[in-house]
Amino acid sequence: MDRDAVEIDGGIMEGGGQILRVSTALGCLLGKPVRVRQIRAGRSQPGLRPQHLSGLEILRDICEGKLEGGEIGSTEITFTPGKIKGGTHIADTKTAGSVCLLMQVAMPCVLFSDSPSELHLKGGTNAEMAPQIDYTVMVFKPIVEKFNFTFNCDIKKRGYYPQGGGEVVVRMSPVKELSPIILTERGTVTKIYGRAFIAGALPIKVAKDMAAAAVRCIRKEFRDLYVNIQPVREPDDQAFGTGSGIIVVAETSTGCLLAGSSLGKRGKNSDKVGIEAAEILLRNLKHGGTVDESLQDQLIIFMALAKGVSRVKSGPITLHTQTAIHFAQELVRAKFTVKKADEDPTKETYIIECQGMGMINPNL
Repeated sequence: MDRDAVEIDGGIMEGGGQILRVSTALGCLLGKPVRVRQIRAGRSQPGLRPQHLSGLEILRDICEGKLEGGEIGSTEITFTPGKIKGGTHIADTKTAGSVCLLMQVAMPCVLFSDSPSELHLKGGTNAEMAPQIDYTVMVFKPIVEKFNFTFNCDIKKRGYYPQGGGEVVVRMSPVKELSPIILTERGTVTKIYGRAFIAGALPIKVAKDMAAAAVRCIRKEFRDLYVNIQPVREPDDQAFGTGSGIIVVAETSTGCLLAGSSLGKRGKNSDKVGIEAAEILLRNLKHGGTVDESLQDQLIIFMALAKGVSRVKSGPITLHTQTAIHFAQELVRAKFTVKKADEDPTKETYIIECQGMGMINPNL
């Protein structure tokens, strides 16, 4: 079996954990063994970190597969999948490693299982270099469900850097196949809302300052729109450790959702955190695309698996998206094209089109 493994170079393009997530998830779905070398070669600490390892372990458990080279620091793994099974699966990074990235690797696979699944994901809910759980619930969920599936995400406990300690439970039922999506009409921004949160030892003033700074920044561009950012203190029994952050979401007349978010850290002024989130949102609104830079790459695997042609209009194509497209094309019979949208030559707007492979769930 091993001889037939698909060889993946984990050091090219984005050169990080994303290559591992996309290639092993697709290997799991196709029932193809995958060997990934040069894991995270582009990072200051190459090899598997706790978060990547727990992602591989939950994948192995979901399909009763085999994982070789699965230890911290390992730069090469071989993953041999078995049959995808529903039921309860647990992944625990034991660090502040992102639960949202664990969800990214597991979710496409359990969609094609034989029965409903419950994923217990433990680690950081609001971590640097990963989508925040608020983003996953407020932006990712409503958009990805357009592929014709639903999931429930229950935030049991929030966890922050450096300890983690958060837990979310994701429940979903399998599907026969995924429908393609067309997201090419942006429409106009109809409302802007969000949440500025603090947890643990921080005063609520920090959340209020983040929210006020974000509102002031957005008002310069959207003078007539009501901007509703709620300052929130996370209940002590639902948060582990001390943390702060903000997410701001813009909703459009066609149902698009675009966001900007930022996390507080020691020595970082609250106003700066709020302004950073607002500026990311405004930058994502400027190009006229229907998805923001964080959602762009997360949709690629679903577009590749769907039956039919999906089209998404986006701003500048990120390296994460280019990487996801590259490995999706390498592993499945999906065909992607990325073309500049022609309506306004001054804007960096692109159409990502995919003829999906039309994955059919063999277990249903």
